[in-house]
Amino acid sequence: MAWIRTVGVLLLLALGSSIAKVEEEDPEYWRSQARSTLKTRLHHKPNTNVAKNVILFVGDGMSITTITAARILKGQLRNQSGEDSVMTMDTFPNVGMIKTYSVDFQIPDSAATATAYLCGVKTNLNTLGVNAAARNGVCKSQKGNEVTSILKWAKDAKKSVGIVSTTRIQHATPAAAYSHSASRKWYGDADLPASAKRDGCTDISAQLINNTDIDVSLINLLFVFNFILNLKIF
Repeated sequence: MAWIRTVGVLLLLALGSSIAKVEEEDPEYWRSQARSTLKTRLHHKPNTNVAKNVILFVGDGMSITTITAARILKGQLRNQSGEDSVMTMDTFPNVGMIKTYSVDFQIPDSAATATAYLCGVKTNLNTLGVNAAARNGVCKSQKGNEVTSILKWAKDAKKSVGIVSTTRIQHATPAAAYSHSASRKWYGDADLPASAKRDGCTDISAQLINNTDIDVSLINLLFVFNFILNLKIF
C-alpha cells in the first residue's frame, strides 16, 4: 500500500506542476495578477499615526540576490518552481532601496553602513559612530567627529532601548548603535594599538559596559530565530 501512496503523491505533484504551466501560458493569468496588485495599491491608506515604538531588524549582508535566493528556495521547498514565490516582506505596503557605499570606498563594510543607517551619516570604511573626517585606525582623528545614533535619540525621547544580536555585541553592525571608534577592530583593550591608548581612545567593549543608555543587550540566536518565525516575516 505504501507504494500506491507514493505513486499517488507523485501524480498529484506532476498534475499540480502541469496546471501551473498551463496557467502561465494564458495571458489572462498575468493580467489578473497585475489587476489584483494595482487594486491593492490603489486602496492602500497610508498610516499617518505616530509610532509608539520601533523595532529595527537588520539582515546583515541581506542583499537583493540573497532575498531572491531565499524566495526561490521557499517556492522549491513547496514543490514549485520558486521564482514566482512570494515572501511576506514582498507584500509590505512600503519598501525602498538604498545605495550602499562608504565615503572612501565603493564597496562598504558593515561598520560604515551601520553608521549610515543608525546615525544618518555616511563615513569611511571600518569606522564606527564617527563622520568621514575620522580616519581608519587613527585615534586622534575620531576626537570631535563622533556622531550620535537613533539609540541615543530614542533614549533622549524617554524611550527604553536595547540591542539583540546573533553575533557578538561588539561587532560592527550592533556596535554602531552605541560606540565611537576609528576602527571596528578595537573590540577590547588588547586590540588597541599603543598609539590609540596613548591618545586616549576607548575600546568598543569598554564603551558598551559604560553606556548607561542601553537598557537591554542580548546575544541569543534561538530567541531571535523564534521571534522572527512568530512574526512570519518569511
